[in-house]
Amino acid sequence: MIAYLSGKITFKSPTHIFVETGGIGYLLKISLHTYERVQHLEQCTLHTQMVVRNDGQNLAGFDLYGFYEEAEKELFEKLISVSGVGAATARMMLSSYKADEIKQAIATENEVLIQSIKGIGPKSAKRIILELKDKVGKASGDAHLLPSANNKVKDEALSALLALGFSKPAADKVLTRLTASGSAPSVEVLIKEALKLL
Repeated sequence: MIAYLSGKITFKSPTHIFVETGGIGYLLKISLHTYERVQHLEQCTLHTQMVVRNDGQNLAGFDLYGFYEEAEKELFEKLISVSGVGAATARMMLSSYKADEIKQAIATENEVLIQSIKGIGPKSAKRIILELKDKVGKASGDAHLLPSANNKVKDEALSALLALGFSKPAADKVLTRLTASGSAPSVEVLIKEALKLL
């Protein structure tokens, strides 16, 4: 099994990159989070995970997934161990939120956030939480909860509203109300909603 690859990036896109090492070019499927970390690099080292593809009863080949951070790879492995969660869905989850944010959502049983990810329905969200809650808690080693997935979005929205001339207390109050449900909308959506209330 290939644990990691180091080499020259010969092609990159938000969904996959080519890494050349030893005269061989490897196609690695990646998340948007990993793409953000490698998009300006010419060389990189990525942790890898091989996923076998089946076509019915027959082996159809395999895909190699690349991760800039070890924590992202470890969570990917846990996600694809859940019944009904394939590699494509796991990658979609890791493209939507950072690994720590997904761990936080699982640890706090935040079904709303998990269901906000494309391809995840109510049953899948419940199954992911049920099967991974203990594993994620043990893996993180955190006695306390990780920062909410909303924090980053809220902070960016607050900065934008302050730049537009709104007072911090008023803007913070509105943003707190809009993110109270536990969902994590995009910064743009959050700002638009806040502008309606300010």
